[in-house]
Amino acid sequence: MPAPRRSNRAYRNVARVVRPLLLAITRRDWRGTEHLPAEGGFIAAANHMTNVDPLTFAHFLYDNGIAPKILAKSSLFKVPLVGAVLRATGQIPVHRYSTAAGQSLQAAVEALEAGDCVAVFPEGTLTREPDLWPMAGRTGIARLALTTRVPVVPIAQWGAQDLLGRYAKLFKPVPPKRITVVAGPPVDLADLYDRPLDSATLREATERVMTAITGLLEEIRGERAPAERFVWRRDPQGRA
Repeated sequence: MPAPRRSNRAYRNVARVVRPLLLAITRRDWRGTEHLPAEGGFIAAANHMTNVDPLTFAHFLYDNGIAPKILAKSSLFKVPLVGAVLRATGQIPVHRYSTAAGQSLQAAVEALEAGDCVAVFPEGTLTREPDLWPMAGRTGIARLALTTRVPVVPIAQWGAQDLLGRYAKLFKPVPPKRITVVAGPPVDLADLYDRPLDSATLREATERVMTAITGLLEEIRGERAPAERFVWRRDPQGRA
């Protein structure tokens, strides 16, 4: 297949190794690809259930001609080999709860302005919701979306947890697992563009994105998500 737009040599070389492996251990159901912008920068926002779903998320985008730059926690960039691959392919480190946090936002803004797809897990970590529904998102995606005003495409995925459980360390590639990934129409945030970037605005934008992702996941699973979104407090200061 043709290499995606804006993919560098390192990205293509990694894909030559990882993509055949994913093709062997998964059965793919890709939907909603018409909602992925054909050109220009955009944010792809997905739910996060297991440590393997960044690969299935990237696989979906790559197969549709997009080489995403994923916002990944900075600690991964310190892992031998993994960090080298992340840096070579242009992924973006997220520095949580530090003075360097703003660098992540600026790097993402620059990528979007250059026409890249920035892939984000708005929850910021694996969902802690008992049944793997999306939990409350962090407001970083809202700040990024409202600052750049690029399209935010919601994406729901299901099945990656069968390859690797939420907290599991053992892969289960046999038999191949069905992976469903569905993209929806961009989230409408236009009415928020000229409002102050205060807590209320950021939370409203974040919740719209999470609602769109959850709705897509409900369609995939054929179930209704809990009426009240699960909230997990992540750090000692109680910031969500």
